[in-house]
Amino acid sequence: MIIKALVENTAMAEEYGSEHGLSLYMETKKEKILFDLGASGLFLQNAEKLGVDIAGVDFLVISHGHYDHGGGLKAFLEKNRKARVYLHQQAFGKYYARRAAGNLEYIGLDQDLKGNSRLVFTGDEYSIAEGVWLFSKVSRKEPRPRANAGLLVEHNGQLVEDDFAHEQNFVLKEDGKTLLVTGCAHNGIINIVEHFHSLTGRMPGYVIGGFHLSSRSGPNEDFATIERIGKYLMNTGAKYYTCHCTGMEAYERLKSIMGDAIDYLATGREIGI
Repeated sequence: MIIKALVENTAMAEEYGSEHGLSLYMETKKEKILFDLGASGLFLQNAEKLGVDIAGVDFLVISHGHYDHGGGLKAFLEKNRKARVYLHQQAFGKYYARRAAGNLEYIGLDQDLKGNSRLVFTGDEYSIAEGVWLFSKVSRKEPRPRANAGLLVEHNGQLVEDDFAHEQNFVLKEDGKTLLVTGCAHNGIINIVEHFHSLTGRMPGYVIGGFHLSSRSGPNEDFATIERIGKYLMNTGAKYYTCHCTGMEAYERLKSIMGDAIDYLATGREIGI
């Protein structure tokens, strides 16, 4: 399978635009898949530069209900006229972030799009095709990231701490290789990998996604926790590609622990699995 980073916070070359967000294109022998859309229509511009035909995408997965992963949904629906869009049944909740200055910002999806007939709302586990599935409701053995602080959801007219029930993870299996893809890992990357293991009885071979170890709203993760995460991930035997909300400082610390077991996935990068 081939993975191309259409949107990430950074870019590997000046020709690619970048923004705070994530969008990944994945191509297998059978399917062309989009995972997340970034914050805007930027993914379309970068897709063209990377030789990706968005109109030919077979289906889209949106990892959770935040704008930096689903902000390009309207642009996608206009460009692609056939793909189903898989997102959690709570993805259109009203989500907010309390920024460092104290102001409250709406960070949810465009509410005008939630009635679109191409949206497919998922639950705890959802099978898209053979070897292609989603899971949420992650068991919490470890604390969620500190960087979740300041992320809120409207519930019964009140703003409360987001429990990230709307976050789902994507699994893709081909030729005996298993890829686990996270959006932001708001539920904790260790918890997500452990939950995958509890569902399948094995560890994934490859993991791609943000680990939410840094934030524009809450505090960044402390070094001791990052080191513990790095040692855990190293022991799974998987190959990791991280990006977006992991943060460069946290990534460099993980890299010092994990070596070749982890790499960074910036906008414009292509990898083969």
